[in-house]
Amino acid sequence: MAKEKIVLAYSGGLDTSIILKWLQTEKNYDVVCFTADLGQGDEVEEARVKALNTGAVAAYALDLREEFVRDYVFPMFRSSALYEGYYLLGTSIARPLIAKKMVEIAEKEGAVAISHGATGKGNDQVRFEMSAYALKPDIVTVAPWRDWDFQGRADLEAFAREHGIPVPTTKKDPWSMDANMLHISYEGGPLEDPWQEPPTHMFKLTVNPEDAPNEAEYVEIEYVNGDPVAIDGEQLSPAALLTKANEIAGRHGVGRIDLVENRFVGMKSRGVYETPGGTLLYHGRRAVESLTLDREVLHQRDALGPKYAELVYNGFWFAPEREALQVYMDHVAQSVTGTARLKLYKGNATVVGRKAPKSLYDKDLVSFEAGGDYNQHDAGAFIKLNALRMRVQARVEAKAGK
Repeated sequence: MAKEKIVLAYSGGLDTSIILKWLQTEKNYDVVCFTADLGQGDEVEEARVKALNTGAVAAYALDLREEFVRDYVFPMFRSSALYEGYYLLGTSIARPLIAKKMVEIAEKEGAVAISHGATGKGNDQVRFEMSAYALKPDIVTVAPWRDWDFQGRADLEAFAREHGIPVPTTKKDPWSMDANMLHISYEGGPLEDPWQEPPTHMFKLTVNPEDAPNEAEYVEIEYVNGDPVAIDGEQLSPAALLTKANEIAGRHGVGRIDLVENRFVGMKSRGVYETPGGTLLYHGRRAVESLTLDREVLHQRDALGPKYAELVYNGFWFAPEREALQVYMDHVAQSVTGTARLKLYKGNATVVGRKAPKSLYDKDLVSFEAGGDYNQHDAGAFIKLNALRMRVQARVEAKAGK
């Protein structure tokens, strides 16, 4: 009798290689592996070959770079979302796309289930599975880290040796990494002590700010309807633009953050992130927004941004409330067309200029010189009307003897 198939999100590392074999030997599945190319480079094809050599009945390696940036990163950027004031959601935003492709491959292959390598303590298990359930309600999910009996790294390595899976003999960096075009995240090992500074050799996308060039670099970013379309006058596709932004910002040490964040599952964790291009595009977009968005629209959008970020972080990309918010964010972004000029120097990205064809900035109104539509005498009545409730409150309290 033919075995049932399962689709595994496969990175090519030791853990997912062990999961592949465990799904075969302990769960009796035929395993179809899927590796998403989100900008990791040569390791994507290496993972596909390794999956087949480790026993997968099929292995997919799909180039998702343009789709990732166009349909996930840029829509998220239109909301100016930051999780807990800092995090640009680089890992979070990749998970719904990976889950979507897993479901599509499962349907193509006739698989009954999907699996992933996320641990039972983290956010990714929620993101993968919530996305999959939203797209295919009856899909079966298998989470080995929640199900197997292995008690620690020694048990995993023993299982690997038993089944002929190569175990690295050299000591690996004692932290975990997750990389895509938008960022690299680092967790675990020495980073679990929130007082300990990250090792300087850990970072891959950014130079140490102290070692960055001693001369500043200026860069101009053009936005149309909220999305970046050109850098220094060069029109680029979404993925190519983010790649160039990473290169420019990375060589100046821009985009590092060190954050103790609140996981959706209930615990605090320390994450270190480098998001050079995303940081550059974020600040440039805010600069253009300052010219093109009405005050109340901007403030309302910024009030909704944290909720949008929370939905992405917690795995609700395909939820109706995120999709409804997206309609609003996209509508607001239609006004965000213009160019920002930024100065990059030693880890900083400073906005030094902004312009827009439909700028709401009126120099005549702002000028200290007389003229324009603003009558300064009107300000007195404006102030008194806005202070009325506070004046009433003060009188009441005075009568009461406070």
